[in-house]
Amino acid sequence: MIQAEKVRIVDEDKKQIGILSLAEALSLAKERDLDLVEVAPQAVPPVCRIMDYGKYLYELHKKAHEAKKHQKQIQIKEIKFRPKISIHDYNFKIRHVQRFLQEGNKVKITVMLRGREKAKPELAHQFLDRVFEEIKEFGHQDGDIRSQHWAVSALLSPVKSGGKDAKTQITQGGKKEVQSHREEENRSQ
Repeated sequence: MIQAEKVRIVDEDKKQIGILSLAEALSLAKERDLDLVEVAPQAVPPVCRIMDYGKYLYELHKKAHEAKKHQKQIQIKEIKFRPKISIHDYNFKIRHVQRFLQEGNKVKITVMLRGREKAKPELAHQFLDRVFEEIKEFGHQDGDIRSQHWAVSALLSPVKSGGKDAKTQITQGGKKEVQSHREEENRSQ
């Protein structure tokens, strides 16, 4: 596969051997029972390394896997509404949307239309405006509102918070809040 006549050789210990002809380099690799791999084809002359190619591929795969492991996975959660939803169900779903946004996930809000509601998609747009108003401190609209004949949907992205310690600040505040409510209950009894 190597096209050059002369190549710069690096051995398995990453020590430079020098510039050799391709035939000499191949025979040297064969003597050591290893492979000759071109690592820098754009160099003049191209750089080739004597190594175990299978082991090299395994190490590359391992490095890619480690890099992927440290990336934050952002999930898209979907919450479906109807324009004629009850107050309790609406509040329950809004709390879920807020929690998902606080966790750093994106949320897709879908307002489903049925029957005669399909003739009035502006109801769904008004509903989305109401949702945007309720969650404005947790997230914001990401992109345009998409309309199909049976539904209207929008994507919400979380508002950037204070970094790593934001979750601990929220949970600590939550504990203080619970303690203050318990103290008020104890005083009233």
